[in-house]
Amino acid sequence: MRLRRPVSSARPRSARRRTAVLASGALVGALSLAALPHSASAAAKLDNPYVGAKAYVNPDWSAKAAAEPGGATVAKQPTFVWLDRIAAIQGNAEARGLKAHLDAAKAQGANLVQLVIYDLPGRDCAALASNGELGADDLARYQSDYIDPIAAILADPAYASLRIVNLIEPDSLPNLVTNAGGTAGSTPQCATMKANGNYEKGVGYALHKLGTLPNAYNYIDAGHHAWLGWDSNLVPTAQEFKKAATTNGATLSDVTGFIVNTANYSATKEPYVKVTDTVNGQTVRQSKWIDWNQYDDETSYAQGMRSALVAQGFDSGIGMLIDTARNGWGGAARPTGPGPTTSVDAYVDGGRVDRRIHAGNWCNQSGAGIGERPATAPDTGIDAYVWAKPPGESDGASKPVDNDEGKGFDRMCDPTYTGNARNGNSLTGALPDSPLAGHWFSAGFRQLVANAYPPLSGGGGGGDTQAPTVPGGLTVGTTTSDSVALSWTASTDNTAVTGYDVYRDGAKVGTATGTSYTDKGLSASTSYAYTVRAKDAAGNVSAASAGVTAVTKASGGGGGSSGLKAQYKNNDSSATDNQVKPGLRLVNGGTAAVDLSKVTVRYWFTGESSSAGYQTFCDWAQLGCSTVKLSTGAVSPPRTGADHFIEVGFGSGSLAAGADTGDLQLRLAKSDWSNFNEADDFSRGTATSYADAPKVTVYVGGSLVWGTEP
Repeated sequence: MRLRRPVSSARPRSARRRTAVLASGALVGALSLAALPHSASAAAKLDNPYVGAKAYVNPDWSAKAAAEPGGATVAKQPTFVWLDRIAAIQGNAEARGLKAHLDAAKAQGANLVQLVIYDLPGRDCAALASNGELGADDLARYQSDYIDPIAAILADPAYASLRIVNLIEPDSLPNLVTNAGGTAGSTPQCATMKANGNYEKGVGYALHKLGTLPNAYNYIDAGHHAWLGWDSNLVPTAQEFKKAATTNGATLSDVTGFIVNTANYSATKEPYVKVTDTVNGQTVRQSKWIDWNQYDDETSYAQGMRSALVAQGFDSGIGMLIDTARNGWGGAARPTGPGPTTSVDAYVDGGRVDRRIHAGNWCNQSGAGIGERPATAPDTGIDAYVWAKPPGESDGASKPVDNDEGKGFDRMCDPTYTGNARNGNSLTGALPDSPLAGHWFSAGFRQLVANAYPPLSGGGGGGDTQAPTVPGGLTVGTTTSDSVALSWTASTDNTAVTGYDVYRDGAKVGTATGTSYTDKGLSASTSYAYTVRAKDAAGNVSAASAGVTAVTKASGGGGGSSGLKAQYKNNDSSATDNQVKPGLRLVNGGTAAVDLSKVTVRYWFTGESSSAGYQTFCDWAQLGCSTVKLSTGAVSPPRTGADHFIEVGFGSGSLAAGADTGDLQLRLAKSDWSNFNEADDFSRGTATSYADAPKVTVYVGGSLVWGTEP
């Protein structure tokens, strides 16, 4: 089914979010983290409904998955329930209805149910495989016969204990931006929906009607990077989202967040290809695959879209979801490192883990695999990894099939079709012999299991299938010019943890039997990203730990003087409240411009709790908060005045000689919002105007160039 990018081209197209708790875990295991209220106007609602959640496992999908070879390894994962037509609300002999799902969730002891709200008038105007039952002008019926009955069931007091996550209308609003303006990818159906406004009115009505429920959380579908990642698409789409979210009774407060990659195959992260890479002086953005896009994976796209949405006025507390059900791309074809540097195309095609023929291909993709397991707060700004599209459900039929569901035949599901403007006139990469969208596709499911990444393990039936808990507290220790020392807290298991796999930049680099590992043979002055997974004797593997980044030291420990210095002011007079509010400014006193992407700044503090998680916020920055990258790191062993630090980085830009970054208004809070005691914090001062701060350290390429560490 679903999403695709607009017309290919060889030319470029012409407030505060709390950082997600940096710890991930399977949704099927409840987390004991307190949550911040989303807003004053909806005080009963959680900022992130996935924190502390035990998500519902759909028994209908689970039984089909378990019946397939290897399916037991994933059959207990929580997936979304698709309400893709009016009849789905009541259900039938093959699939239970909404009320029955909610009753089953309570019987499981779950406290979170995930629904896809998907029956707009003129649904999916740029594809045929997932066309719906309602005509372009059937808005009144959508409201009275579809949304109203759903809202009435969800409002039943019997279900007040359930958190209801609603994925609002995949494939709708972005089509009004990319496929209704007369481009080669436009369709008359999308032009009709743009003209009559029924996508916006329908989405607005759904947001308003469901948003009034105290236990409901609305996430709007936001496409994916290979659809909306170009500058000419991203901001106009954010504007379209705002328009819909303020139509037909809806307000921005009815929106909890957005979801990317719904029912699509884009990689969560591309470990070996970054859009900032260059090959022989050429940017990889000009490669055929990336095609001048600003993003090449879903994490960076989700974070970029989030910034654009906040800039449009959405609450700075909005979070993002990523559908990881089918974007693992494992198996023998998965790259293990960067591609050759003979050309930008060779580099990108050799190193990208997304193995599709074209990023615009969206139907039952050959070679795809199950991706990251559902997890809570796995990355900055990401509320959860979720399985919105249940693995094994078809995207569309490979040949015309008569049906009473309103679903047409889309040639993008035909493996013999040579494509159109939306996929660069490439072969579709679709699997043969696929059934109607939403119907069970056994061959597709078996491929997903075989190509899963991270690989699946166990699951033969009757044995140990419980994965260890996620390793916690991953910390960077001593670094040299060619090594990084890591440590973490032990995982637990129903039998025993037998070891830990260490991943660098997404690739496994080693195994440890204990809770520490030193990665060697690295390059000097280079940044590396690490995660750790626990495993047991049955081969069950945990979800990835929260990631950390380490920068190796420069060769010989040098680095010289850069002319950079940090200035600081205190934006919070209280030393014992629940937030730390440093104001920082980076000054270039040298004689040459400095590449900000190589600069990091550290503010050192004590957290009073070795197990606390932290949230960081950019409240305002003269450079723009979208340019500022914030993270926290642990200091092991703790030093006087510091067991953690806030690290400030910059996504891009250059700081001219004699210039400064301007004001960076930053903020830090614990994940449980308990109080700090800042009186002993190494970097804290009392000055309320900017002054040189030798206890705030500055690094270029990982080498200290200003200040003194604690």
